Amino acid sequence: MKQESLTTLQEHWDITYNHALGETGSHFYNALRDEGKILGRRCPACERVLLPPRPFCDRDFVDTTDWVEVGTEGRVEAFTVVFQSFRGLPEAPYCIAYVLLDGADTAVLNYVRGIDWTPGNVPQNIGVGTRVKVAFAEEREGRMTDFWFEKA
Repeated sequence: MKQESLTTLQEHWDITYNHALGETGSHFYNALRDEGKILGRRCPACERVLLPPRPFCDRDFVDTTDWVEVGTEGRVEAFTVVFQSFRGLPEAPYCIAYVLLDGADTAVLNYVRGIDWTPGNVPQNIGVGTRVKVAFAEEREGRMTDFWFEKA
């Protein structure tokens, strides 16, 4: 049997999609937009504060109950610096990080701004454990991009 060479097919998708946020997501984004607060949800079984908030605990499979305002500072749990530009995203280089905000038990992903991300500067500018603070957009829209992290 003759072996065929593998081929590729380049395609472009440009899709606008309306996400249904549900009660939990709606409350989270409305509080972010209207009050400049970052809220998590507490699991009544393990008492973890989940951020981003979820309607149920992924560990205990029970409905979450109380809304909890988390802190505006935290520590980097994981990060990556992106050096290749992608359509629809900020011009490279930029950094995204999972940050465990004070008062939360799960980390939230967002951009880290205000730092020189050229390759030689990355090691001294960020690492796992780096303390960061939340900065809010002046005009918020109820989106994750309404806030970002900066070095504390």
